[in-house]
Amino acid sequence: MAKHDELRDIKDQAQYDFITEIDYAHRSRKGIGEDIVRELSAIKGEPQWMLDFRLKALDIFMQMPMPEWGADLGVLNFEDFYYYMRPVHTKARSWEDVPEAIKDTFEKLGIPEAERKFLAGVETQMDSEAVYSSLREEWERHGIIFVDMDSAVREYPELVREHISKVVPIRDNKFAALNSAFWSGGSFVYVPPGVDVDIPLQAYFRINAQSLGQFERTIIIADEGSNVHYIEGCTAPQYTQAALHTGVIEIFVKRGAHARYTTIQNWSRNVYNLVTQRAVVDEAASMEWVDGNLGCLTSDVNVLLVNGAKRICDVEPGDSVYALTPALEWDIFPVIAKKYSGQQKVFRLQTEDKREVKATANHPFLALTAQDKTLALQWKRLDELKPNDWIAVFATFEEPVIFCKVIAIELLEIEDTWDLEIADAHNFVANGIVVHNSGITMKYPAVVLRGPGAHGEVLSIAFAGDDQHYDAGAKALHLAPHTTSVITSKSISKGNGRSGFRGLVKVTQGAVGAQSKVVCDALLLDSESRSDTYPYIDVNEDDVQIEHEATVSKISEEQLFYLQSRGLSEEQAAAIIINGFLEPFVKELPMEYAIELNRLVQLQMEGGVG
Repeated sequence: MAKHDELRDIKDQAQYDFITEIDYAHRSRKGIGEDIVRELSAIKGEPQWMLDFRLKALDIFMQMPMPEWGADLGVLNFEDFYYYMRPVHTKARSWEDVPEAIKDTFEKLGIPEAERKFLAGVETQMDSEAVYSSLREEWERHGIIFVDMDSAVREYPELVREHISKVVPIRDNKFAALNSAFWSGGSFVYVPPGVDVDIPLQAYFRINAQSLGQFERTIIIADEGSNVHYIEGCTAPQYTQAALHTGVIEIFVKRGAHARYTTIQNWSRNVYNLVTQRAVVDEAASMEWVDGNLGCLTSDVNVLLVNGAKRICDVEPGDSVYALTPALEWDIFPVIAKKYSGQQKVFRLQTEDKREVKATANHPFLALTAQDKTLALQWKRLDELKPNDWIAVFATFEEPVIFCKVIAIELLEIEDTWDLEIADAHNFVANGIVVHNSGITMKYPAVVLRGPGAHGEVLSIAFAGDDQHYDAGAKALHLAPHTTSVITSKSISKGNGRSGFRGLVKVTQGAVGAQSKVVCDALLLDSESRSDTYPYIDVNEDDVQIEHEATVSKISEEQLFYLQSRGLSEEQAAAIIINGFLEPFVKELPMEYAIELNRLVQLQMEGGVG
């Protein structure tokens, strides 16, 4: 095959087809429609009531407008996604029965190791379906149910029907309706009365396919006097096309029970993460949301601009870069934002034509892979590349793109790291090598305190880099007497980045003795950055206690001077101060997840609809 024919085939595949190493058991056509809803419901063998539920939701979704507040979702085209992809015919109960391609993915993520070491149970989902689940026998003996939602519809239909859409109604928002129409996978958890699950249950959601919409639905029921901690982890590889993640989480905390839901997300930067998550809390019960959304190149990397090359740390919003279109042709795109990602461990990648670039392990490169005797393009993290792999590089504007062999990857020390956000193209040329840049996340965890003495807490963090506007928050609805809530938000802003927190506290008539405390701590790293707080307080009762604190601080010259006098650079000193600022959040995590958070905390964080 001639070189240009190969390139044309690659263009076609990159533009229209999936790039994956999995032989999918089924995938729907691209685009939204009633036929897709009926198709996935039939494949799952669902009862008529669930199909009716889906069709009603689809009709509501089509009628509802897009949100006009928060992040700009005007570029989101629902016809661009596949709404159902089934990676396996049946879910595995033994890790040895998981297909090798899927097993390798989760082995790299450490799921089996985590299961063996400290988890009460694990469920893993690849794209639209759960591929593996396991619950320790000791918890099965206590009557705990921990299965994927599809299994729950088959095995516990009345329990699902009783709870689905009761905390998050279909009409709650457009994305809740979308999830209700196309949901697939997710977790169903039931903890019987008085059972204390003292080690976590974990679910891990992986978007693997290009242009996929993942719509997991999770229901957690902590019955009277029980205790459960559920941890959700999420990742996705980088591709040339965007992916959509629209989850709905509904949690029922019965009388005297306690539930904690921890999120550690490291979605790739082309994922729209639009999530609705809400808990209803009964008498003397408590609910905690712990929410971390996370997830670059060194300062000396040169970026190819229209008017020459600049070090990435000197590139500014408004500059124009050369980037690849979906057809693998060069075009000019504007820089939307530059983001300082902090001090991180970096690797040096070298190619056979003497190009090299220093980047973090999770930074994506455009790689050429061989699959079933055909060539395919895939965004691969640096830690997924190895010598003799082929990656895209820039040569001349006459050639759409060429590929060069990787000859070495070596671990270096910790360095300052940066990233750019490029409009539409989401890639740029760094030291002659094509790399991906930093979609949109909106998330507002909520607690509905409907029983006397119910308690709710939300703890979250955010980081807004140059030209980024981070919009997130939390909600506490006090519907009964003597209910209490605590909402704590930590935000960091740098450059002309702007972080915004929307906190809603509502006290209804009759909720006497209600107490709520909202604390918003903002750390500004320079004089250009900004933090905004939008406290919405709606109180319809006299005998209540509502507190709102908003503090804005800057890194002091004295702190920087002290640390720099000990031999640290200004950036290293700032990173230490940031870690101290976030310490109240980190200490709430299990040790294993605190380590993961510390590894990711320097990256840009994003947050969803709730």
